[in-house]
Amino acid sequence: MNIDRQINPTGNNRLPISYILCGLGFIFPVGGLHRIYNGKFGTGFLWLFTFGLFYVGQFVDLFLIPGMVEEYKHNLRSQAGISSFGVPLNPPVVATQVHVPKGNDLMIRLIEVAESRGGSLTVTQGVKATGASFAEVETALKEMFKSGYVKIDNDPISGAVTYYFHELDQ
Repeated sequence: MNIDRQINPTGNNRLPISYILCGLGFIFPVGGLHRIYNGKFGTGFLWLFTFGLFYVGQFVDLFLIPGMVEEYKHNLRSQAGISSFGVPLNPPVVATQVHVPKGNDLMIRLIEVAESRGGSLTVTQGVKATGASFAEVETALKEMFKSGYVKIDNDPISGAVTYYFHELDQ
């Protein structure tokens, strides 16, 4: 569905209607109706009470109407939270609750991940797999190292600090 139709039921009719209202200002002493129609109330009423600034402003507006219409549509889109391309400016954020393991649960999850990776794990891989912070993962891995369940070494290819679970070696 066209975004202009969603925001403004008259759709693309705003420009011709604006020109018709401007033209009425030349025929009848009602200048400024096109400005009021496009949301420019202050200058619209000024035009209305001064016969379109003595018809000079009314004539100049014949060239300014397309910009007024675009500005009006832009303001409507902004109020609706939609960009000029029809994309929501602030899409709703869907909150999803992610269970980040802590303590013993974190250690168990890290062991499972290491097992699926052939018995080795880096801190970054642990963070990616568990959603825990770098500090939490590193603390848990160092605690397992102190207990003697994990060895620490550098990966021979990447040089990254790697924790090896020797009981899980495959």
